[in-house]
Amino acid sequence: MRFPFVTRRFIRPASAVILACGVAAGCSTDTLDITDPDVLNVADYATAAGATPLRLGVIQDFQNAFSGNVNLENMIVVTGNVSDEMYSTDTFDGRLFPNQRAMIDNLPELDAFYRNMHRIRAGATRTINILKRVAPTPVQNVGEMYGIRGFTENMFAEAYCSGVPFSEETDAGTEFGTPQTTVQIYARALASFDSALASAGTDTRVQNIARIGRGRVLLNQGRFDDAAAAVSAVPTNFAWVTAHSTASPRQENGMWNALTVPNSRYAIVLPDAQGRGEGLNGVAFLTSPADPRIPWVPSTRTGFNGSSRNLPTQLKYDRTTGAVVANGIEARLIELEARVRRDNQADRDAVFAGLNNLRATAISPAMAPLPGSAPTTQAAAVSLLFEERAKWLYLTGHRLGDLRRLVRQYGRAANTVFPTGNLPAPLAGVYGNDVNLPIPFDERNNPKATAGCLDRNP
Repeated sequence: MRFPFVTRRFIRPASAVILACGVAAGCSTDTLDITDPDVLNVADYATAAGATPLRLGVIQDFQNAFSGNVNLENMIVVTGNVSDEMYSTDTFDGRLFPNQRAMIDNLPELDAFYRNMHRIRAGATRTINILKRVAPTPVQNVGEMYGIRGFTENMFAEAYCSGVPFSEETDAGTEFGTPQTTVQIYARALASFDSALASAGTDTRVQNIARIGRGRVLLNQGRFDDAAAAVSAVPTNFAWVTAHSTASPRQENGMWNALTVPNSRYAIVLPDAQGRGEGLNGVAFLTSPADPRIPWVPSTRTGFNGSSRNLPTQLKYDRTTGAVVANGIEARLIELEARVRRDNQADRDAVFAGLNNLRATAISPAMAPLPGSAPTTQAAAVSLLFEERAKWLYLTGHRLGDLRRLVRQYGRAANTVFPTGNLPAPLAGVYGNDVNLPIPFDERNNPKATAGCLDRNP
């Protein structure tokens, strides 16, 4: 399957004009080769001057696919819909089926998301190669592109089943990729972050992007102490945040469009009488009074389906709010998870104290400490840590990966961490068993990847 990042020049066929010209004396065909001024030639961007807009284009594409635009299918929305962060109030199968955890491989909305992810990855690779050739300094520009590529590759591993191929668009044509296991994709992402750190120079922003990216991948790989070491130098107040504006619909914050506008296509579940979130197992994100990490208000909004009513309105994002891709709070949470893995009471006490320290110092005004004292069992300590992660990292694209890790690394049954049981009213039916996204059917145009998913394991 082809995922072209830059379209080349096209020449209008000349035959019809030649026939019209006939044999008239002096007739010239010089004007028949028409270059579209809106399309770039390779030579236009393979220069020091052209490399900059190419790099900025990748940044904008990443922001758009991570948290942006009115088309909704971005990393935060898609992963939040499969997890317990939000549910669909739409009428489109491409949004209802992921929420139901019962997906097929030809949903247009998910197809578009998959293409956008590959476009970013391929675009970052192309830009890295051009920057190295024609604009190697400042070196942090190269490091930033590696960082964006790494986060995109990591998201493929967190969100998709095993078997995603990585094709490349070259000047000679498409080099089709072979299916990669989840283990291989995480290794690929780690290599990108290693290169990002090596190419960051003295730029602390790019260094910290790479450090958190490495920590996130290492956590996914089960290398907990290595993950903690990777993020140890990241200050708690560091944040890599996307930029959004009202300059165009593409640049708006997608979470505002997904959860806040009239007739929104998504909503957040209000806790039931037992204080449970979506699908019995979900975190109760909406509390009264509101958790300051998850601000919200009641409303009389109606969902796109016309049946979901009185939808709560999130206040974390408006049309121009940036979304956190990675920050120092995540770094501290990675360190705390490495400690909880040691499975002894001294470390459970230290993790409890660390969570309270974040509440006291990482948000203003400070939050009240967690009630009670440190858990005395490993299972309770893990549950508390992951609930705090869910709230600190709410609607930032982490939750699906964390639910999969609870199954894969902590031995939890999938139906005890993912939403299960009946769908939120007025939706009908029950949740399925999917824990990740399928590879779109269109990818089978790739002759090396005709089987779809290798497996659907967490």
